[in-house]
Amino acid sequence: MSVSAPRRALLVIDMQVGLFHGAEQPFEGERILANINALSRNARQAGCPVILVRHTGSDGSPIAAGSPFWQLVPGLEIDASVDIFIDKSRPSCFQGTGLAERLVEAAVTEVVICGMKTQYCVDSTCRQARDLGFQAVLVADAHTCMDTPALSAGAIIEHHNQTLNGPFVNLLNASQTTF
Repeated sequence: MSVSAPRRALLVIDMQVGLFHGAEQPFEGERILANINALSRNARQAGCPVILVRHTGSDGSPIAAGSPFWQLVPGLEIDASVDIFIDKSRPSCFQGTGLAERLVEAAVTEVVICGMKTQYCVDSTCRQARDLGFQAVLVADAHTCMDTPALSAGAIIEHHNQTLNGPFVNLLNASQTTF
C-alpha cells in the first residue's frame, strides 16, 4: 500500500489595504508580498486551492465589508476564477467561517499559512489548524506584522516561528514550500 502525500491548500491571511498600507508599515512588507505571490502561483500551478481571507470589522469600522481598507492589497496576485474568498470576524480563520468544512470537502489535509499579522491571526490560525486535525505549515518568510512598544516586528516574527514550530506547525521558507 502506498501512502499518498497530503493535499495542501494555501491560506493567505488578512493581506488587506488597511493593514498593509496603514499608518504603520509591516516589516519587510514588499518581500513578504513577493513571497506570498510566488506561493500563490505555485499552489495554483499544482491545482491546490488558494484561500484569501479578509478580516471584517463591524459596520462603521475602517475595515467594514466593502470599505476601501477592507479590500485585498493591490499587488496581491489573485485569480478570481479559482481562488476562494473567506471573510472572518475573529482572529482564527476557522472560527465561524466554515473553512474547516470546505477543506474537508476538498480533501485538504494540510494548510500552508502566510499573511498578517503574525501575533494575532497567523498565530491563532496555526494553533487552531492542528486542534482541528489539519497539518499546518507556517511559511517563515511569508508572514509579517508591525513593531510594538515592547518588541520589534522582527523579534515578534522570530519568536512565533520558534514557538509554533513543532507543536503546531512545520516551519518552512517560501523557497522550500511545495504543493
